[in-house]
Amino acid sequence: MRLKIFHPSEIFLDEEVSKVVAESPAGSFGIRPRHLDMTLPLAPGILNYSTVRGKETFLAVNGGILVKQGEDVFVATRMVVAGELGALNNTVSKFLSDVDEKERKSRSAVAKLEADFVRRFVEFGKNA
Repeated sequence: MRLKIFHPSEIFLDEEVSKVVAESPAGSFGIRPRHLDMTLPLAPGILNYSTVRGKETFLAVNGGILVKQGEDVFVATRMVVAGELGALNNTVSKFLSDVDEKERKSRSAVAKLEADFVRRFVEFGKNA
């Protein structure tokens, strides 16, 4: 079965897997290739999958939607972070810190643009 994880800015993962385990608001669930097609909301938490070679990988997701259709499993989420299970908490914390810093810089840039617009608008009114 093929697992594809979509992030707002990219395709985060596109890999052949043997199983997927995730969490919905109702609890944890697992998906294998022959399971029925389904659509489920994802709760924030850990999503793990096993590759066809048997390697288990853990991802932190901030909720989202999971769709199983035929041999494909699609996950759409706003935030996904990969890491070792024991260190995933630190990885998520660093990721969120980086996102907060980017958002702070974006808000600062927008505030400067707004102030410049207002200043130019007032100057335009004085010259008219």
